[in-house]
Amino acid sequence: MFRRTKQESAPAPEVTKVGGKGRPTPTRKEAEAAAKARAKTPRTRKELAAAQRSTRSESSKTVRQAMKDGDERYFPARDKGPERRFVRDFVDARFSLVELVIPLLLVTMILGYSGNSGLARIGNTLLLGTVVVVVMDLVFLRFRLRRAFAARFPGQSAKGLTYYAVTRSMQMKFMRLPKSRVRIGQQLPDDYR
Repeated sequence: MFRRTKQESAPAPEVTKVGGKGRPTPTRKEAEAAAKARAKTPRTRKELAAAQRSTRSESSKTVRQAMKDGDERYFPARDKGPERRFVRDFVDARFSLVELVIPLLLVTMILGYSGNSGLARIGNTLLLGTVVVVVMDLVFLRFRLRRAFAARFPGQSAKGLTYYAVTRSMQMKFMRLPKSRVRIGQQLPDDYR
């Protein structure tokens, strides 16, 4: 009596929204699984290498490799330009006591923690002497750099070059990026343009 009768109805036409995205919205479960897959970090070297191969083509250089090779197209903005190249060469062509700061600090730390008060005093004296010599070396670096920069780039602003030179000179030579193009004591060219 209250039974429904089956009626054969035509299948409802699929409505496509004009300007839609052209695919169904993923379920919450699918969206969370996709987010987890994107956020998963590789844990082993093999996974890391596979992830790097999948994200970049084999023919393109990595920025780090390009900086080692000296390809200026891949340098960050702070390292681009003939002025910065000159500052890098100027810093790399001179021997600086600032490069020895890290080893000297290790020696002073060892002497300070030796337990012997005489060695601790020697370590403190060495530390103070290192700081004084480094400050003097950086002041001389600034004056020589500004003089050489004015000779090679007349009329150019030297703003920011002192900071760039000091930060580069405070790194040990083998750790500097972009890699050094000149040897210690090498004459620098007059034209950097």
